[in-house]
Amino acid sequence: MSAKAISEQTGKEFLYKHICTTAAVQNRFRYATATAETDWARLSQEHPWLLTERLVVKPDQLIKRRGKLGLVGINLDLQGVQEWLKTRLMKETTVGKAKGVLKNFLIEPFVPHPQEEEFYVCIYATREGDNVLFHHEGGVEVGDVDAKAERLMVAVDEKLSEAQVTEQLLTHVPDEKKKVLASFIVGLFNLYEDLYFTYLEINPIVVTKDGVYILDMAAKIDATAEYICKAKWGEVEFPPPFGREAYPEEAYIADLDAKSGASLKLTLLNPRGRIWTMVAGGGASVVYSDTICDLGGVDELANYGEYSGAPSEQQTYDYAKTILSLMTREKHSQGKVLIIGGSIANFTNVAATFKGIVRAIKDYQGPLKEHEVTIFVRRGGPNYQEGLRVMGEVGKTTGIPIHVFGTETHMTAIVGMALGHRPIPNQPPMDAHTANFLLNASNSAMTPAATRTASFSEPRTSNDVTPAKKSKAGLPAAKATTLFRKETKAIVWGMQTRAVQGMLDFDYVCSRDEPSVAAMVYPFTGDHKQKFYWGHKEVLLPVFKNMDDAMKKHPEVDVLISFASLRSAFDSTMEAMQYPQIHTIAIIAEGIPEAQTRKIIKMADEKGVTIIGPATVGGIKPGCFKIGNTGGMLDNILASKLYRPGSIAYVSRSGGMSNELNNIISRTTDGVYEGVAIGGDRYPGSTFMDHVLRYQDTPGVKMIIVLGEIGGTEEYKICQGITEGRITKPVVCWCIGTCATMFTSEVQFGHAGACANQDSETAVAKNQALRDAGAYVPKSFDELGDVVKTVYDELVANGTIIPAQEVPPPTVPMDYSWARELGLIRKPASFMTSICDERGQELIYAGMPITEVFKEEMGLGGVLGLLWFQRRLPRYACQFIEMCLMVTADHGPAVSGAHNTIVCARAGKDLISCLTSGLLTIGDRFGGALDAAAKQFSKAFDSGMLPMEFVNKMKKDGKLIMGIGHRVKSINNPDMRVQILKDYVKQNFPSTQLLDYALDVEKITTSKKPNLILNVDGFIGVAFVDLLRTCGGFTRDEADEFVEIGALNGIFVLGRSMGFIGHYLDQKRLKQGLYRHPWDDISYVLPEHMSM
Repeated sequence: MSAKAISEQTGKEFLYKHICTTAAVQNRFRYATATAETDWARLSQEHPWLLTERLVVKPDQLIKRRGKLGLVGINLDLQGVQEWLKTRLMKETTVGKAKGVLKNFLIEPFVPHPQEEEFYVCIYATREGDNVLFHHEGGVEVGDVDAKAERLMVAVDEKLSEAQVTEQLLTHVPDEKKKVLASFIVGLFNLYEDLYFTYLEINPIVVTKDGVYILDMAAKIDATAEYICKAKWGEVEFPPPFGREAYPEEAYIADLDAKSGASLKLTLLNPRGRIWTMVAGGGASVVYSDTICDLGGVDELANYGEYSGAPSEQQTYDYAKTILSLMTREKHSQGKVLIIGGSIANFTNVAATFKGIVRAIKDYQGPLKEHEVTIFVRRGGPNYQEGLRVMGEVGKTTGIPIHVFGTETHMTAIVGMALGHRPIPNQPPMDAHTANFLLNASNSAMTPAATRTASFSEPRTSNDVTPAKKSKAGLPAAKATTLFRKETKAIVWGMQTRAVQGMLDFDYVCSRDEPSVAAMVYPFTGDHKQKFYWGHKEVLLPVFKNMDDAMKKHPEVDVLISFASLRSAFDSTMEAMQYPQIHTIAIIAEGIPEAQTRKIIKMADEKGVTIIGPATVGGIKPGCFKIGNTGGMLDNILASKLYRPGSIAYVSRSGGMSNELNNIISRTTDGVYEGVAIGGDRYPGSTFMDHVLRYQDTPGVKMIIVLGEIGGTEEYKICQGITEGRITKPVVCWCIGTCATMFTSEVQFGHAGACANQDSETAVAKNQALRDAGAYVPKSFDELGDVVKTVYDELVANGTIIPAQEVPPPTVPMDYSWARELGLIRKPASFMTSICDERGQELIYAGMPITEVFKEEMGLGGVLGLLWFQRRLPRYACQFIEMCLMVTADHGPAVSGAHNTIVCARAGKDLISCLTSGLLTIGDRFGGALDAAAKQFSKAFDSGMLPMEFVNKMKKDGKLIMGIGHRVKSINNPDMRVQILKDYVKQNFPSTQLLDYALDVEKITTSKKPNLILNVDGFIGVAFVDLLRTCGGFTRDEADEFVEIGALNGIFVLGRSMGFIGHYLDQKRLKQGLYRHPWDDISYVLPEHMSM
């Protein structure tokens, strides 16, 4: 949501810190908080004025009219405050319908003053601008300020001046106070704008000869502006409405939501309730709550919440386990029900999200059975059949009663089943699988020519096309009645390849001649081409780095679809409106600050541009054009007959509910003519009425459906349009959010605009007004489909609608990735891996999650064991590996690998090149003796050769014994690295047969020459063979295979890489220049006739 209430203390802190005014604001930062844990001695030390001044104390918990409720203690000393709190602190009280505990109190200095020094001021946001209300009589008895107060509307992007304030608001204020108040109100307004307030009320504000005092304050800020205001806001806590506790689970889900691109919401209403919901979609979540309350379940409804925006399997699992944990804490005599519902998803992979829910159900199967939980599931969208199958399977395997339904069942029918109001079908009919729609049943891959023109298509002539009319000078440009047609071309802002491919597939089944996407704009890459499919063929679409190039090269484009993030959507939209060719812009991003949205709306009105969004999935015009992911995947497009126009047009706020309307309309009428989701924000770019009037003026539309919502007053304009005769076509309308009036405390629903600020904004009031005006209004959303069918049948009966004959659309090949997701095809993988899996929420090494690796303190040796040998090696083995890496890390700059690295570094090459130069010298002569030594000694030992026989054979064959010999070290000058390793191995290894054999060989070789010792390479080689053979983790064949495939040389390569990198960094740090080898260190051996 966007507008969130803040505590009075937070609001005053913002004001005291940031207001800029010549008025003397008194008592800045003089407030203290009292709770049950307050240490009064410490509090008075931190705030010495508590001991010297008279005080006011009041609860700071978003309670209105505290004075009238007797919840303000006035003119008390500190002892009096404590006495006053004894009867109130941590006591339950009732405010309106809400019952809650008073926990948090604010203490401030008492300001003695006469009544005539009290004033009222309030600033609040509307679509057109910000209203400033002022009344010269403030305080507890201010009364109906809406009727009494002076009012000044400051339009979007305009400033407020002291002259305006004085002239229009302060007419009843004594002259000596006008200057102070004017300065303060202007400063307050600037603060309101700068800190993205949406509501700011001070009642009363007291003005004395000393200055201005802020007595009581209520405020809301636009939480979506945090990325702009973080530096000024700091950390803001948003308290829950009075009467509802703040639960840690709510904070946990809010934290998940903040870290996710998806939307995750949870509000606990009654943790002891028996009806729990887990609903996908902001609009759908409201509809399910409405239906539960309509069927008498309001007192048992435990929670409100939603998950949407394609959360990952892990995110859905975390969300689901939170719900399941909460609902299995207390038993209910009647058992409990869990409603896992949702509309038809546009782009969320239902099977993927259901996998997360299924994991949670399996984890909680014991408590779920113990608490007699019955689960009802209804969902549609991409891959929903697989999701429902998985959900049904978990019911059978766990024994939990799970009833599963798809799009063939009305969205809220499961609520009636769950609450016992309708029977549960034994075997619900299942819709055709995705594959039945997308795979061509005929032998020919080509689509018959006869199907290339859909029977419901609009005529080729564009008689109903009304582009934006040129307006008279000084007046806003008129907006187009027809936004999309069969020739419409769009630019897509953002690298949304899946959405673009969906648009092209839609275009193809609609028999469009060309793709609707002309180009893409993506500022983070250079200009290039992106590959897509057009039916069976591959096509290239241009991607531009900047919008200007895209617009110039594609003058035919008149639609922009913006997938820009919430941070960049404003700038990119404002830029797009500078191009006169753009008539329609769809803004998909959710979370754009309301102040920015209002600026977009203002410019759009001036330019004659229609804005769809923000926070929308878009819209669809069957047979012509679809925005992004609207309508879901191709199976839903075909199932809902969105490839050709029908006669019904709709407008909704919710994207998911738009898809549900597509489903309802396709099952009850001849189909959709056009549908738009205007978005869930408080100020959508275009309104219900904008689109209803377009539909009224469009000949092809015979009936209009409006899915309204709690919050705002836009639906009343439809009432007015009907009563005044401007709207003559039948309108079926239902406003969701009827449950809100039944809740005892305020609930912010999934959409930012879904919150009633006054009685007229409730869904119940709007539904009644629409019914009174003559719209067709069902009794509940459950009955919406029945009402739509009744009105449609009447229109068919009177000849207004003449249903046309269906003609099948062309088939579109299924994408390989989606066919594989559905399990329709198989293909050998290009790669196989068995050591690591990064696909889930957590990295896994050889089956071990990374968190476990650290929890077990496995160290580098343990990780190497997992990744190289796929084993959890014993701790002594891990330690040995790490010791090997340490002793092989470096052996000075003179050895060939280090020398090469140094020369390369001094030639100015990069780290990778220098490291590679050193590594390429590793072989049998330098550092590569580990494998060879292991193989030679193992072969000799395993064949039963005596050490002397082995030495003699190698000499006879003219071969060197690998791992024997050192240029510097000898029997008299031993290599301490070998000695350290030998001591450790002898002390910790269960057996050292091969090492003992090698040491016997060393005795023979050193008797001939003292430097023919078992060197570090040879020692590691033979010791590693002993380790593999005797640690208990490998068979003999497995141990031999690791030696054969070069695992032991990997130890030297990995260890020495550390040294090579050290030499590289050393040379760079010492700033050594290009190396040239000195002549006197080179013997020039030339043929005699060429010598000098």
